Amino acid sequence: MKLVLPPGWTPLPREFYRRHPTQVAPELLNRILVRADGRAGRIVEVEAYAGSEDPAAHSFRGKTARNATMFGEPGHLYVYFTYGMHWGSNAVCGEVGEGTGVLLRAMEPLRGLDVMRPLRPAARRDRDLANGPGKLSQAMGITGEFDGADLVTADRGIAIVSDGTPPPGVPVVGPRIGITRAVELPWRWHVPGHVHVSGPRRPKRGGSS
Repeated sequence: MKLVLPPGWTPLPREFYRRHPTQVAPELLNRILVRADGRAGRIVEVEAYAGSEDPAAHSFRGKTARNATMFGEPGHLYVYFTYGMHWGSNAVCGEVGEGTGVLLRAMEPLRGLDVMRPLRPAARRDRDLANGPGKLSQAMGITGEFDGADLVTADRGIAIVSDGTPPPGVPVVGPRIGITRAVELPWRWHVPGHVHVSGPRRPKRGGSS
């Protein structure tokens, strides 16, 4: 299915992703993840993972069959299976061979909620449809079949776009969630006060360093 965007919605260019994930991550806030079937959500929480310099990254020890997409061209979707039950969705960043990316942790559903709700039967409220990485993937119908999808050209009907809404001037920053290594790195960002954010909401405000 071909992706047809509403007026004013523009895919983020390849060069946007061709940077360190700690630069890309906060600038992905308020961008929109959209599918060709009409589903769309505003990204409100992200985490950066920095390859060989980051012990918490899947790519820390090098390229494998599982994480190969992370080492490819920036601007693609890296999808992995975790805890034997959830899919995680990541935007590949940096240069080819670096193995870096940004995990999409939470989004605010904007369109296609009628399609999302049956996929998230445990969600009592719409704010619970995609307030976590596994929930986000489930609500958007993202599985391993989307691993390697090009978010710039939307070759598989999925993209990250801008509708003109800028990232927050002062995002909330703090430690990443659900990891056991490099827990001290403040590489999680979210939109201040947003009700669709997952997990703790107590980190300090500021930049990535």
